[in-house]
Amino acid sequence: MKVIYTFLIAIFVLFIITFSLENYQVVKLKYYDFFDFDLPVYMLIFLGFLSGIIVTGFLGIVERFRLTRTVSKLNKTIRELRRELRAYEEVPQPAIEPSPATAILDSAAEETLYQIR
Repeated sequence: MKVIYTFLIAIFVLFIITFSLENYQVVKLKYYDFFDFDLPVYMLIFLGFLSGIIVTGFLGIVERFRLTRTVSKLNKTIRELRRELRAYEEVPQPAIEPSPATAILDSAAEETLYQIR
């Protein structure tokens, strides 16, 4: 895998070199009286590419911080819910005694089953 990675990097560097050699024409950049530059075309393209990488990286960092904050909030909620669950598990549940109505219904159900057989 390391050989393939090195090979791809070499091809990319070769592309950059050949692109630079083929696009060496000078372009004049002027914005009113604020600046006046003479740059080769390849430099202008590379600067645009580099600024895109920087902006994308910055947006990725912002998104990562936002996701980290969301994960922290969700972990806090999980901890609180686990504490609440443990509190309910520690409280002993009283045994439920069957009511007289339940006994009557059970005996009626048994009689019905006996009659069906």
